[in-house]
Amino acid sequence: MIDYNDLSERAKRIRRNTVKMIYKAQSGHLGGSLSCVDILTALYFGRMNVDPEDPKKYDRDRFVMCKGHSSPAIYATLADRGYLLEEELYGFRQINEDLQGSPDMLRVNGIDMSTGSLGQGLSAACGMALASKMDDIDYNVYALLGDGELQEGMVWEAAMFANQYKLDNLLAIVDMNGLQIDGTTDEVMSLGSIAKKFTSFGWYVLEIDGHDFDQIFGALNTFNKINSKPVLVIANTVKGKGVSFMENACEWHSNIPNEAEYKLAMEELR
Repeated sequence: MIDYNDLSERAKRIRRNTVKMIYKAQSGHLGGSLSCVDILTALYFGRMNVDPEDPKKYDRDRFVMCKGHSSPAIYATLADRGYLLEEELYGFRQINEDLQGSPDMLRVNGIDMSTGSLGQGLSAACGMALASKMDDIDYNVYALLGDGELQEGMVWEAAMFANQYKLDNLLAIVDMNGLQIDGTTDEVMSLGSIAKKFTSFGWYVLEIDGHDFDQIFGALNTFNKINSKPVLVIANTVKGKGVSFMENACEWHSNIPNEAEYKLAMEELR
């Protein structure tokens, strides 16, 4: 049985480490990293078939952090899961260290796909999901996208592909925090109804609160029951989740906290 209290404590720890990494580096993207932590926590500690002792095992589930600028969140999650030592996190964005601003699959155990250029991750996830079927290896592929990322045309090519090849082992999750670097997604380039768009592309679509573990696992359980269709979860989230002055504030897409702000953030994440 999944212990939601344990997951909540892990999520707090992951958020603390995310803030620490970015503060130490004086570089990085806090808002979108904090918004997706509960999703990552649910996947890595309650769902995905992965093993930090054997990070390349052939039948492991795959995860693609399509929004690669939120790398601090995945690095902190991997450290909590046992892929990295906590002290390795503080080499984030440092010269001659492995934890780059965007994830590099050749340098970091647990990273299944190098990402950074928005829009490309879902295509890679589609390739992995198709390979599972062609090679008759039973695994699932999980892809986490930003809502601003859906403005990239390549996402929609991948959406067509996933339906064409009936990739029912592919789950795409949209971190729907409503903000991007220049403003709200509606102001920059309105997405309209994401649910209607993906439904018209042949996907099975769910919408949830991306900070509610019960709803997250409900969506994951539904995913396991859908046949012949890829599944999209629209996870409504709060940018900067967990730190009051960062929540729903566009400037915290890539702002770096000063010393006083850092201390306040760490206090709130206790």
